[in-house]
Amino acid sequence: MPELQTGAQRWHVEAGSNLLDSLNAAGFAVPSSCRAGSCHACLVRCLAGEPHDRNPGALAASQREQGWRLACQCQVVDDLQVAVFDPARDGLASHVTGCDWLSESVLRLRLMPERPLRYRTGQHCVLWSHEGVARPYSLASLPPDEPFLEFHIDCQRPGAFSSAARRLRLGDPMQLGELRGGALHYDPDWQDRPLWLMAAGTGLAPLWGVLREALRNEHRGTVRVVHVADEHYLEQPLRELAERYPTLQIELLAAREVPRLRLLSRQTMALLCGSQGSVDGFSRGLFLAGLPRSQLLADSFVGKA
Repeated sequence: MPELQTGAQRWHVEAGSNLLDSLNAAGFAVPSSCRAGSCHACLVRCLAGEPHDRNPGALAASQREQGWRLACQCQVVDDLQVAVFDPARDGLASHVTGCDWLSESVLRLRLMPERPLRYRTGQHCVLWSHEGVARPYSLASLPPDEPFLEFHIDCQRPGAFSSAARRLRLGDPMQLGELRGGALHYDPDWQDRPLWLMAAGTGLAPLWGVLREALRNEHRGTVRVVHVADEHYLEQPLRELAERYPTLQIELLAAREVPRLRLLSRQTMALLCGSQGSVDGFSRGLFLAGLPRSQLLADSFVGKA
């Protein structure tokens, strides 16, 4: 049986055991959200030995060279020594500069990193609570105009992170984990093409940044924003933008309402975000309408709040 070591603790595990499960069973409480290699909340660093990594492409080559692995994707096959991700040591300190409610259940959280952080619209960041709960969230802010990082936290249902977020106050510290790229972005080469931004719930957050970047770049094609939700928490700012930009169309639909999808141009670019079920539904409708797969970009939520 291979020996697993973290800090001063050593113990034996069954060969082929999942690294995340083995660490949590030993009391290390490594956070996780998706268990699919997407959220990157379960980062660990290999100090000696090498696990079997079922998804090596989930991390950048530079991270792998530094020994970082995703515990949920690794199996312990030989003796292995790892260090779990420590947000105080491995993360980036920030503090709360904004904490207000956009609706009854959606919290707008703004964080200012202790040092300037270069980022782009559509990226994700892992946030760490004081209790050691880590969750990935998409950025809603617009660089470089907004130096803070803005997140829209769905607090409708109780969750380890959302409950901690409800208690945040201005000035409170918060650690930032990995900042990484998502599928959603704006490309200036799309400037003359129709652009559809389709979101469910707080999937609107990254598309809010993409929309404003497109308008800042003087996008000339029509822009259609579809938001399917119980609460249209950005209704007022969206309508204000629509008054200023005649090419912007806003559609606010009820949570289970299906949008009508009829392509007027096969040059349309579609960006989707929301739960996996919502994104799958949007995708099916777009494919049936004739949208080429290469013109669809999507991010879906995984895990718990």
